[in-house]
Amino acid sequence: MIVELINTGSELMLGRVLNTHQQWLCRRLTDQGYTVSRQVAVPDTGPDIRQAVGEALARADLVITTGGLGPTSDDLTRDLIAQLLGKALHEDAAVLAHIRHFFECRRREMPARNRVQALVPAGAIVLPNPHGTAPGLAMEVRPNPFRAGKRASWLVMLPGPPVELHPMFAESVLPLLRRVLPPSGEFVCRILRTTGIGESAVQEQLDAPLRRLVEAGLDLGYCARPGRVDVRLAARGSEAEPRVASAETIVRERLGSRIYGVEGEDLETVVVRLLAECKATLALAESCTGGCLAHRVTNVPGASAVFLAGLVTYSNAAKQKFLEVRADTLARHGAVSEPVAREMADGVRRHARADYALSVTGIAGPGGGTPEKPVGTVFIGLATPTGVAVERRFNPGERETFKQVTAEQALDWLRRTLLAAAVEPARRPPDCAPDV
Repeated sequence: MIVELINTGSELMLGRVLNTHQQWLCRRLTDQGYTVSRQVAVPDTGPDIRQAVGEALARADLVITTGGLGPTSDDLTRDLIAQLLGKALHEDAAVLAHIRHFFECRRREMPARNRVQALVPAGAIVLPNPHGTAPGLAMEVRPNPFRAGKRASWLVMLPGPPVELHPMFAESVLPLLRRVLPPSGEFVCRILRTTGIGESAVQEQLDAPLRRLVEAGLDLGYCARPGRVDVRLAARGSEAEPRVASAETIVRERLGSRIYGVEGEDLETVVVRLLAECKATLALAESCTGGCLAHRVTNVPGASAVFLAGLVTYSNAAKQKFLEVRADTLARHGAVSEPVAREMADGVRRHARADYALSVTGIAGPGGGTPEKPVGTVFIGLATPTGVAVERRFNPGERETFKQVTAEQALDWLRRTLLAAAVEPARRPPDCAPDV
């Protein structure tokens, strides 16, 4: 089955709005066994929309458009597609009643312009929109004048706002697709998330062991992100589940502790869970990452049970005042140094009375580097119940990537330490459960 996605909106082409529909819809479709083969974004102009829809209908069994169903002059999708297919528009009484009710519930008068949203192409199925005024529309294009042999295609038009599109897709589009275009065969996709190893190194570890499964139909892919690499294992058909399961076993054997989770699991989520299972607590002392570590940890629901405090001590004075970093240490070694990272981690752990503490101090750039400590140099400190250790890393790149990669490295070091503490009783903090 060929599925294509068309996102309309001049704001997408101007870079003023991020195209989140592409990722969201592709993920939901894939989870249901519909793999998107092509996605395009076009501005709100007649020629562009007509060309994109016509070309997609010439190839695809299913075409989904987003945007262009509103009441303003740049909302052209509904009208242009009706013209393209030679379908007359008629006012749908039920849709109009819903639009009027939508405004009445908000004690607002319905603008006359909103009445255009009640226009429905002949033969189209109306997809209800309880969260807005623009209904979704679905129609079978039969015969399809754009496709060889005039083979039928399905066309689905969705509104642009995510708060309207997301529930409409789940509640109306998916049930329709299962009925009129059931996916061909089982589809299984599993993502394993790794950290501390580059994309090329991951591939070198996996290519040979997985070659037989790839030749048998396994889809193997890699996606590099700051500080991590995702390994994608997918297959379709009656052997999809055992094929992906076999591949996952091989990947886990080859990469071991480099794998920290599966799709949907961020590293901070894993760390918070391990801390909770150990009944251990965490404190943070950040300089160059500017609170990035604390932000990631506090994004995890339940972090308050394990996260005690985070200090962003950007200046030397703050390091001395709040973390008791010695002035002599700063003078002799500089703020970006192993001794300072050590004292930062020790200081925040003692003051917060935490079981574990992480510290980071480095040079994010673009200035401030020296031959001995170039831009990208960072020292990460880890204080545990048994002492303090420091690692020196080099993360060249622009500031945001530097911060994310450094945070990833720090969290992964803590993750590996917690896992080791779980299997080595001598290193286990008080009350740490043995089955982490």
